[in-house]
This record gives sequence, C-alpha cells and structure tokens, in this order.
Amino acid sequence: MSFEIIARSRRDRLGEGLLWSQRQQALFWVDILDRQVHRLSLLTREIYSWDMPEMVGWLIERERRPGFIAGFASGFHELTLDPVRSAPLQALPAHPASNRLNDAKADRHGRIWAGTMPIAADQPAGSLYRLDVDGNVERVDQGYTVANGPAFSIDGNYLYHTDSHAGVIYRFRSHDDGSLSERAVFIEFASDWGSPDGMTVDSEGGLWVAHWGGGRVSRFDEQGKLQRSIELPASQITNCTFAGPNLDRMFVTSAFDGVADQPHAGCLFEVDPQVRGLAPFRYHG
Repeated sequence: MSFEIIARSRRDRLGEGLLWSQRQQALFWVDILDRQVHRLSLLTREIYSWDMPEMVGWLIERERRPGFIAGFASGFHELTLDPVRSAPLQALPAHPASNRLNDAKADRHGRIWAGTMPIAADQPAGSLYRLDVDGNVERVDQGYTVANGPAFSIDGNYLYHTDSHAGVIYRFRSHDDGSLSERAVFIEFASDWGSPDGMTVDSEGGLWVAHWGGGRVSRFDEQGKLQRSIELPASQITNCTFAGPNLDRMFVTSAFDGVADQPHAGCLFEVDPQVRGLAPFRYHG
C-alpha cells in the first residue's frame, strides 16, 4: 500500500494548512470549517486539538518568538496554543467580510504570502497578499475564486499560486523586494485531474500538488511536466507537506465536506514521496 491512514477515527470537514515544526517535532494542520487546529507528535503519535474563535486556514511559525501567525477568516492574527490566545495583527486591505484567508507560505526573507477567497467560493473576489516583516500588508494580485497553495522554487525566484476554481497553477517571477512579475499560466489541470489545491516543493525542485476532486497527490518537474502520482482513498485531497527530522515523510490532508459517504474522506494520510523536502520558512516579524 502506498499510503497510511493516521488516526482512522479522526476526520476533518475541511483539513488544510499543513505545517511541519522542527522545534516541536510535530505536524500541525487545521480543520477550516470546524474551526480547529490539530497537532500530531511524530515522537508519540498523539494528536491534540484546539478550538479556534473563527475559521482558520493555516499556521506559520515565528522565527524570533514563540507562537504562530494564523490565517483567520478576518485576517492575520498572532496565535499561541495551550492555552489559546489570539490577537489581530494587521487588517487586510480590500478584504470584505464575505471573504476568508485560505492558504499561505513564508518565503526565504521571512515574509508571508497568503491568498483569500469568498467563503461561498462563488465569484473571483479573492486576492493574494504579502505580509512583510515590519507588519505592512500589501495586496499583490486579485481575481481569485479559490486562491490556494502558494509555494516557492528552490532558489526563491518563482512563486507558484493557484486558483482551484479555474484549474490553473500560475507562476510569478519573485524579486527580493517583494514585487512580482505578471502571473503566467504554469500548469493547467486536465478535466479528469480534479482541481489543484495545496502545494509544496521538494529538495530536487519538484512541485507536489494536492488534487481536490482527483483523489491523489502528484509531482511535477520544474517545467510543469507531470512525473508521477500517488492515489489516495478520498476524492477531496487538500494539502501536502514534508515532515520528520530528515524531511523524507509526506503527510496529506483531505476533506469530508460534501462526500461524507467516503469512509476515508477527511483523514490525514502519510505517503512515501521517495524524495526529501525543504524545511518551511518562518515569519521574521
């Protein structure tokens, strides 16, 4: 079998936002719709969960202090766990109450790149934002219905970003000052692939993509060519990340919302990527 189901009794309505913490030797992820943060210890295999005050799409660790920056529906928040304490960090410009943050990554400069989407996923009202180290927030792109999966090339020269609704992964040229080139189509999903969702990059430059509605994760090379896929027993696959001390393990989230009749929908999976990943960057603010 090419996968393992972690904690069969736990199913997420909308699992997302995977984060490997080298500090804690633990994997974090969220259930957006049920407003929870989960933590899996890779040492003990115990899972602990915390309730959040609103929908939360992701966590990113902070470099210079404990805790996280969290992508709540309303915007960027400072967050600590055990006990849960949250505080708004910065408002998002042009962020209507009908939108929420959905997915994010930190870059090599310690900035956070995060996409938003309408909660109803019914119109291209989402945007891509950049949170700088000094706390400034800038909207750098717009027109997304389901903004998803930021990821960066190994050299940091390219930002990958997705509109799941359109079935397209875009690529931007990324500059050190935080500016981007115009977006260009990098990968268009075939109709039988589902939709591109969360993404991560491995140590050889391969781009791993979760297939929402496609029941798998796939690896694409740096030219956007499909190389291989790992099938999973759930259709709505949402995110993937590398974890473990050697970054040679891959964990994958899924969702049961709308497909609760699938017995493994919403489970957390582990797959064998046969390649190592890259350590996630932290926020430097």
